[in-house]
Amino acid sequence: MKCVAIDDEPLALSQITNYISRVPFLELVKGCQDAFEALQIMSSHQVDLIFVDINMPDLNGLELVRSLVNPPMVIFTTAYSEYAVEGYRVDAVDYLLKPFDFQDFCRATGKALKFWELKNASANHPVSIAETPAFPAEDDSLFVKTEYKVVRINIATIKYVESMSEYVRIYTETDEKPVMTLLSMKKLEGCLPADRFMRVHRSYLVNLQKINEVSRLRIVFDGDTYIPVGDLYKEKFLEYISRKSVGK
Repeated sequence: MKCVAIDDEPLALSQITNYISRVPFLELVKGCQDAFEALQIMSSHQVDLIFVDINMPDLNGLELVRSLVNPPMVIFTTAYSEYAVEGYRVDAVDYLLKPFDFQDFCRATGKALKFWELKNASANHPVSIAETPAFPAEDDSLFVKTEYKVVRINIATIKYVESMSEYVRIYTETDEKPVMTLLSMKKLEGCLPADRFMRVHRSYLVNLQKINEVSRLRIVFDGDTYIPVGDLYKEKFLEYISRKSVGK
């Protein structure tokens, strides 16, 4: 994967470029000390992945990514943990909190590699019109293309869906790991019954029948899974909860 590292701090940039050189599947295109230099590089080179510091002068990392028409995969780096939620709102692959070590870096780049391989697999093994990435079947299920195969998912078992830029991850009650496929959230949302599934966040679509609890505008599915409700979706979601509520 061809990548660009962006950080206004020379020592931090040096660390990232050093880590990149130690990962066999990464190829450094350029290390940049500001967002404007990075924009020039990305306009003239193929870039699959960027490592970008959020807190930079003039144009910060979040603003940089939002300015891109077709952004590559993004791994944010920052010393400020309060930026984590904002990072995921722009569909970042991962978020590294400084100071991070090589193991943390490898974990994040490993996630990026999986997305990259899935994208290339879909491009190299196109399916026919009859085998689009996700479409409804008569028995209330979906066929989803993942890796080199097409799998059936029972709609009733889906708990929630998470958007990751060009991909979605479908979490079900029956599978230990989410099913990841190259597909837009909007297209998948159109394949699911609107009376059972609701978009509650730019990055999340939930099965309303699987919600166990709502606490401080967070949806709880189990003890470890909390889904935030975004400001743009709050009114519709709270209206649904109000209709289903009894008692004071």
